[in-house]
This record gives sequence, structure tokens and C-alpha cells, in this order.
Amino acid sequence: MARKTEIPSSYYGEPQKFDPTFRGPIHNRSCTDVLCCVIFIIVILGYIALGTVAWIHGDPRKVVYPTDSHGQFCGQQGTPNANKAILFYFNILQCANPAVLINLQCPTTQLCVSKCPDRFATYLDMQYNYRYNKSHWEYYRQFCKPGFDNPRKSVAQVLRDEDCPSMIVPSRPFLQRCFPDFITRNGTLTVANKTDFKDGLGKTRSVTDLRDAAKEDWTAILGGITALLDAKEVGIKIFEDYASSWYWILIGLVITMVVSLLFILLLRYTAGVLLWLVIFGVIAAVGYGIWHCYWEFSLLQGKPDADVTISDIGFQTDFRVYLQLSQTWLIFMISLAVIEAVVIIVLIFLRRRVRIAIALLKEGSKAIGYIMTALFYPIITFFLLAVCIAYWAVTAVFLASSGDAVYKVMSTQPKCQYANLTCDPETFNKTNVTKVCPGAQCTFAFYGGESVYHRYIFILQLCNLLIFLWLVNFTIALGQCTLAGAFASYYWALKKPGDIPACPLFASFGRAIRYHTGSLAFGALILSIVQFFRIILEYLDHKLKGAQNAFARFLLCCLKCCFWCLEHFIKFMNRNAYIMIAIYGKSFCTSAREAFFLLMRNVVRVAVLDKVTDFLLFLGKLLISGSVGVLAFFFFTRKIPVIQEEVPSLNYYWVPLLTVIFGSYLVAHGFFNVYAMCVDTLFLCFLVDLERNNGSAARPYYMSSELRSILNKKNVKSRPGKKK
Repeated sequence: MARKTEIPSSYYGEPQKFDPTFRGPIHNRSCTDVLCCVIFIIVILGYIALGTVAWIHGDPRKVVYPTDSHGQFCGQQGTPNANKAILFYFNILQCANPAVLINLQCPTTQLCVSKCPDRFATYLDMQYNYRYNKSHWEYYRQFCKPGFDNPRKSVAQVLRDEDCPSMIVPSRPFLQRCFPDFITRNGTLTVANKTDFKDGLGKTRSVTDLRDAAKEDWTAILGGITALLDAKEVGIKIFEDYASSWYWILIGLVITMVVSLLFILLLRYTAGVLLWLVIFGVIAAVGYGIWHCYWEFSLLQGKPDADVTISDIGFQTDFRVYLQLSQTWLIFMISLAVIEAVVIIVLIFLRRRVRIAIALLKEGSKAIGYIMTALFYPIITFFLLAVCIAYWAVTAVFLASSGDAVYKVMSTQPKCQYANLTCDPETFNKTNVTKVCPGAQCTFAFYGGESVYHRYIFILQLCNLLIFLWLVNFTIALGQCTLAGAFASYYWALKKPGDIPACPLFASFGRAIRYHTGSLAFGALILSIVQFFRIILEYLDHKLKGAQNAFARFLLCCLKCCFWCLEHFIKFMNRNAYIMIAIYGKSFCTSAREAFFLLMRNVVRVAVLDKVTDFLLFLGKLLISGSVGVLAFFFFTRKIPVIQEEVPSLNYYWVPLLTVIFGSYLVAHGFFNVYAMCVDTLFLCFLVDLERNNGSAARPYYMSSELRSILNKKNVKSRPGKKK
């Protein structure tokens, strides 16, 4: 007979050895992962230097404000455009690519104006009316180049020199740029309530020509712009609703904080009841499903058409056809019976582990009750994350706006050999470009440069992203290690709360910063690299959406799936490694290895606790945000008679309602993240306690009496010696 292969006891590492001096998180510890700490500090200094260089070379006005054909900002103080903050396009129909409008690279003269046109007009009409009323020219000239004052100049010459636009159409400012004022009325596209207009040559054209002139993709942009312009009034109303209801929204979030706190504190009494109710509810629901399937099967048993098999009728788009077959209900009944049997068997064999999970949840509630300051630590994390995000965003904007003005030749002639070539506006008139391409101009195109700095701006943006991810993950790691140290201090106090050290949260934060910055940075770097590659894969996936290569898309999908799994595994391992660091003060790799083997030796307990905790926290978040949302709904819809007159007048009651619901979920999520960290820390301490101690007077168990009773463990009390 073949011998059965047995896994050696040391396969998942050696169990924790007893240390008589251990009394919770070690205070006399040394710095860990010093090299990574030094690298992390150097990277932060380099990041500050990068931000400084970007600040010196960048100018956010290049991103925020539009630029005219001469490279000047619209609305810039100290220039002729100081009172002209809106960009006007001479011929918006020449912007064939919809993206060029935002990137300021439309091949037509761009002029800064104080306001957009509010009427239809052409240069020909202006010349005709100028003989009778010069006010027409006074209005039209504000859309011409500064200094042009010859309304009698022929249309051909004006279009050649681009002194004035051939026509103007009613427009509205959007992103500080003039766009046609499109409005759809009864399914018909109009501009200023007109469906046709005269172009610069006197020809009558339809308003749809404005939309269709720049190809089909331009239509989508115009539709989006029109929708955004029409949404301006809605946005104003939403702002008014926030202005009048912010006080009540704040009250709703405060209520959420109080309810979340009470929910966590009461879990010591309700965790078991909630979980067992849900478990037996699932068993009862599946049992009812089995009975219902049997009932449907019995009704269809005698019908002649119901005996047809599923394979006989094949695939049907109407699912109701399958419900008329007895075989369908038989399959449903068997499937539900199998599920019911699996649930009951698993529950029978894992009942002790479920009880342990419930006891740990209750113990977590008690721990938070003794260390209430831990619930407010997420405020520090939120502040640090806000600083990281703000610095990254500002640096990215300054990097994107780094560069000098680049001018290119713009010609109305499609066959001009100099079109789109770089030019110098100061020497342009001395070249032969205007002779070869009459009417060509040297106009501003975009910001860029040919220096080493400008050539590597894309690389610098990638570095900005990677360091940003590193700092964000380090901030989260610092919070996890700090909370773990505080809650470990609670667990390893033999007599609670008397043995709990003073200010455990502050002491844990100090230990994490002073001794373990390198370890936290090491774990954060590993996670950041994986997230960085995930972002690159998402970018490539976005670029290859229209690709026809099925193998490339399949390979990319597999890589995305693998990196997603890897990211979540690293997050899980980092979390437990930080707990071990907070307790023992060892390096990241050592702590990760010990945590991994400790969890693998108790893999079933880990799975049960993880799922039970996730379920109860999800149930709590859903319950709290749903309850506060229902209360907010009755309040903002004036359905609470007692405080009807206190409700502010709103344009859309759903604006504060959705804000309260979403904000309540975020607040509850922040509170419950602390609670989840508490349970995970207590669980690892519990596993270490089981392996290190035996309940004797010298090695007592630190777990609660409820956990000891579940495991049939006892602490032997030391008896005083007999007196002689």
C-alpha cells in the first residue's frame, strides 16, 4: 500500500514560542527597514524638488484661461485683454476636430472678447447697414482684430487677412469660450429661435449646418455642450438648494456619527443575535424555495406539454417558456436542496468557529468602548490624504502647464506646404511663407518646448503618480499600524481596563513613526508598484478598445485580472503585517512571513471571521445609511408634521437627500473601518495567545472568558502558600 503523505508540522512555520517578558506591544524596540526609510525620505525631498521645479516652470493660467492667437491670456491683468476674458473663434466651422476647441489648436483666428455675440450678423450686412446706421459697425468691430477700422474693406480682403469674422452667430460662454447657443425645441435644433441663417457670403443655410459642418463626432461634442449649457440653470438651482439646506445636511451626518457609534458599542450585545437570525433566515428561505419548487413540479407533473425536456426546446430568449416545464422546477429543487444541505453541514462543523467570530466581534466592541479616541483617528488619515491629493493635483497641473508658447503656420489654403510648421511671430513677416501661401499667419498653437525638462515632462508625470500612490498607501499603513498597536494594548492587558496603558493610541502612533517608518514605507511601495501597473493597464485597455486584435485584448484582460488579484492579496498581507509590526516591532518581511504562517495555520478560522465581519459591517452600513436616508426623505418632503415649518424651501428635494445618504454611508464606512481593524488585531492576538499560552499561572490566557468557555480553556489561579 502506498504511504499517505503527511504535511510536516513546520510546513506553515513554527508556532509562537512563549516569552515570559512579553506583556503586549513591545516598548523597547529598534528601528526597522532603515534603508527603506532613508530612501523614502530622499524620495519625499525629491518630490518637493519636483514640485518646486514644476512651480517655477509651470503656469496654471495656461490650463485655466484661454489663449488668443498672439499667445496672450484672455482676461490677464496688465495687457490689452484685461477686460476681455472670453475667447471668440472667427470661424468655428473650421475646427474640424472637436478636441481642438479645448486644446486651443483650432485653425482659425482666435480673439479675446468681453462678451459673446448675441445676434446673427454678417460682414456684408454690416457694410450695407453702415451707410444708414454706424452703430452696426460699432457692435461688429468688437469681434474684429484690435486696430482694424475700415468697414469699407471688401469681404474677400477681410477673409484673406482675417481682420474680421465673415459672420457671427448668437453664442454663450462655456469654459470661457464662445459656443453657438444651441437649443432644441420640440425636437428641432435652433439658435436664437431660428432654424436658418445667412453665412458670410450671403447664402441662406440651415442651423444644422453649424452642427454637421464638423463631421459626426463634432455633433456629439455640440450635443454635450448644449446639454451642459442647458444644465447651467439646473446647477444654479442645485447650488441654491445646498445653500438653504447645508445646516440640515450637517445635522444628518452628525446623527449618522452618533448612530454608528451606538451600533458599534451595542454589537457586544447584538452581534450574535443578528448573525444567527440571518443564518436561520437563509435556511428558512432556501427551505421555502425547495417546497415551492416541489409544489410547481407537482402541478406540472400531469400536464402533457410539461414533460418536454429542456434539451428538446433548445435555447429560448423568453425565460417564461422554461417555467412551464416540470424538468426546470426539478432542477431548481435539487439545486436548492444541495445548497440547503451544504449550508447545514458547514454550519454543524463550523459552529464553534462561528461562535468564536461572534465573540471576537463582541470583544472588538468592548475594546472601542475603552479606546474611544480610535474612532476619530480617521480624521487624521483624511487630512493627510487630502494634503497628498492636493499636492499631487497641483504638481500635475504645473507640470502640464510647463512650457513656452509654440506658434505654427495657419493657412486657409489646404495645399500650403508650410501649414502646421513651427514659426516665429517676430520674424514671420520677413519670410516667404506669405508669398507662397497668401493669407497665412503665424498663430499660437499650444505650450511646449525642446529642452531636456520639456522632453521628459511625461516621465515626470509618471513619477508624480507613483510617488503619490506611495504617499497615499503609506498614510493608510500608518493609520492601520497605529490602530493595531492601540487595540493590541487592550488585548494584552490581563486585567481590563486596569492594565490598559494610558493614551494607547498616541503611544502607538509615536512607536509607528519613530521606529517603523521604513517598514510601513516598504509595504506601501510594494502595493504602489502594483497599483501603478494596474493604472497603466487600464490606460492601455482604454486605448485598445477599438483594436481588432482579439489576442491582445484577451491578454490585456488576463493581465488586469491577475494584477487585481495581486493587489487585493498584497493589501490583505500588508494589513496583517502591520498588526505584527505594531505588536512585536520586527521588520516588514519578518512580520509578513509570521503573519502569513500564523493565518495559514488557522485558515478556516480566518475565512469564517472574515466573512462574518464583512457581512455584519455591510449590514450595519446599509442599515445606518438607509435609516438616515428614510428619515431625511420624510423630513425634506415635509412628511413629519412636527417640524414641517422648519424644512427649507427647495427646488429639488433629492439634492440634499442624496447628499445625506451618500455622506452617511461614508461616515459609517469610516467608523466601521476602525472597528474592522480592531477585530482583525484582536483575532491575530487571539491566535498568538492560543499558541503561546496554556492557561497556567505563569502563562495565562489573555482572551476573554467567553472565548475561553467556547474553547474549553481555563486560567489556573495561583494559590497562596499555606501558613505554618
